[in-house]
Amino acid sequence: MKVINIIRDSANIGIGILSAAFGLKGFLLSSHFIDGGATGVSMLISDITFLPISILIFVINVPFLWLGYRKLGLWFAIKSTIAIALLSLCLAVVKFPDVTHDKLLTAVFGGVFIGMGSGLAMRGGAVLDGTEIAAVLVSKKTQLLKVSDFILLLNVLIFGIAASVLGVEPAMYSILTYMAAAKMIDFLLNGIEQYSGITVISTKSDAIRRAITVTLGRGVTIYQGKSGYGKDGHVNDPRDIVFTVATRLEIPSLKQTILRIDPKAFIVQQSIDDTTGGLLKRKKLH
Repeated sequence: MKVINIIRDSANIGIGILSAAFGLKGFLLSSHFIDGGATGVSMLISDITFLPISILIFVINVPFLWLGYRKLGLWFAIKSTIAIALLSLCLAVVKFPDVTHDKLLTAVFGGVFIGMGSGLAMRGGAVLDGTEIAAVLVSKKTQLLKVSDFILLLNVLIFGIAASVLGVEPAMYSILTYMAAAKMIDFLLNGIEQYSGITVISTKSDAIRRAITVTLGRGVTIYQGKSGYGKDGHVNDPRDIVFTVATRLEIPSLKQTILRIDPKAFIVQQSIDDTTGGLLKRKKLH
């Protein structure tokens, strides 16, 4: 099983490297658009100094790889170092066609291929951009900034500099590239079946629990709570709170089922970034 995992991770990283390199050389570099993070910094410095981007990408990522080794482990650092080194080599050696000169297509599809590359590398247990390592460590250290907040602030700085160096229009297209890449990474990591958490507070919680588990075939968790207002009974009346997880496509039918049982049910929906274990897939009903 371990050999299969190594092969699968290696394939994800390898395809990710080719995809990211194609996004850079086939779309962005000829139009002088940049991406966010360490890759964007490398592209910006390359435009200013005319140094090879293949060298800059590896050099700028070295401090982040050291941080990854110190905080996230040797195996992660080794895989990420190899991945970034191979990306640099691919940019230096492999020739990709310049696909299009249309600025909008360049920005969008360049971001899509870079995001696909980064997402596949992450699924293989590595990164192609070291700023993601720094973002995780800063968020753990300060607890004031989330990973997404740190990356957003960093990219605001990068694109602000790009606007003054490359011009406002290339910087705006570069922001579009970053957004396309970010959405592609999110799609690859979370998938089309992005999950949502549903919390239901109702006096008919047992009937709702049975409907979700028996009729819809999903798992639930029951919390013990108490009424805090008294609209449907006395204050501090014991109340079972039902929690379940469903895909976005299943949410409408789930809500309809709950409201059919109790039209006064209080339903709270929240997005979930990741899930592990539990009954997430629909249970087959006979």
